[in-house]
Amino acid sequence: MKYITLILILLTSLTSKAQQSITLEECYDLVTKNYPLAKQVKLLDEQNKLDLDVISTSKLPQLSLDAQASYQSDVIQFPLAMSGIEPLNKDQYRATVSVNQLIYNGGATDASLQLKTAQLKTKQKQVEVSLYQLKQQINQLYFSVLLAQESQLLLNAKQAQLEAKLKEVQSGIKYGVILPSSDKILQAELLKINQKFNALESNKTSLVQTLSSLISQPLNASTTFQKPRLDTQLQTELTRPELELFQLKKEEIENSETLLSKQNAPRLLGFATGGYGNPGLNMLDNSFQTFYTVGVKVNWTVFDWKANKKQRQSLAINKDFIDNETEIFKLNTNIALNQQQKEIDKIETFITSDLEIINLRKDVLKSADSQLKNGVITSSAYITELTNLYEDENTMVMHNIQLQLAKANYNVIKGQ
Repeated sequence: MKYITLILILLTSLTSKAQQSITLEECYDLVTKNYPLAKQVKLLDEQNKLDLDVISTSKLPQLSLDAQASYQSDVIQFPLAMSGIEPLNKDQYRATVSVNQLIYNGGATDASLQLKTAQLKTKQKQVEVSLYQLKQQINQLYFSVLLAQESQLLLNAKQAQLEAKLKEVQSGIKYGVILPSSDKILQAELLKINQKFNALESNKTSLVQTLSSLISQPLNASTTFQKPRLDTQLQTELTRPELELFQLKKEEIENSETLLSKQNAPRLLGFATGGYGNPGLNMLDNSFQTFYTVGVKVNWTVFDWKANKKQRQSLAINKDFIDNETEIFKLNTNIALNQQQKEIDKIETFITSDLEIINLRKDVLKSADSQLKNGVITSSAYITELTNLYEDENTMVMHNIQLQLAKANYNVIKGQ
């Protein structure tokens, strides 16, 4: 039993550890699935099914019921020669049931169904575009957390170095090699580091909570954010969802054009009417009687003053608008890519300089360390050099994170 309990504890521990890590790609996937806007995809699909059902009913028989009772001030009068005919009643009653069946409408119903399907694709793609635009917000939060995470590691290293140096100084004070107050300067610096830890932790917690809300995934301060491996030269073509949206809008317009072209086609309908009333179809019979009529009818708009043609010309202009929007989008996106590439190049140059500066600072600190041990300089001078190295290392960490953020934004702008 103890072995089973131990195994369960180990499995729980491993699962817990597995849940304490997240990647940038996972954040992208989670915001796409969990952001409230994503629910609209399903809602649009449900709405479209209802709309299609409504349109499809035009192919089914249409049943209607009418009933009326009326009184009229006058009726047809018959000559004296026909005086044997009973005068018509001024009160009349009628109830009818009519059935109309569409036989042919030039394919307008099918065109309407295709248009609704095209509209659904456009609306769903618009949702996808809106969700895609959240990626840059994810980038900003994710890499801000990474920066806080890396800054904590760097601060840990500085703290460990100061604690080791404090022990050396205290030993030097004990043997009279170093001035008695030197350790207090180091202790004060360690207290400052604790303050920085608290500030970093508070900032990181706020960022993590915001990201957690955005992706609807529980995250906490212990969650490890993995460093992404980013490449900005994978492809040359733009693959943004906006481009697909523009194409779907054009397809929607083409379906509208098809529907318009069929609206003036002849419509053939079959009809049947059955009823009961007084009088019936025989106006000379004043009794209640049943009756019916059956037949077919054609409805055809032969001339509409070119209204239909002009509507299609208007839709064609809309396609030109979309082509223009596509051109503008590509231009602006390529400008943004060029700017982002320049930002990447600039940061890479900074990092090269950072490495040179840090190597020089390490040499200076090494010399200061030796001088402090021999009592040549004070702890303050040593801390100054250590802080200079820490700040330069922190600057390089910041530049590295900025570089990764710039690459991630580049990829989002490009669509990869």
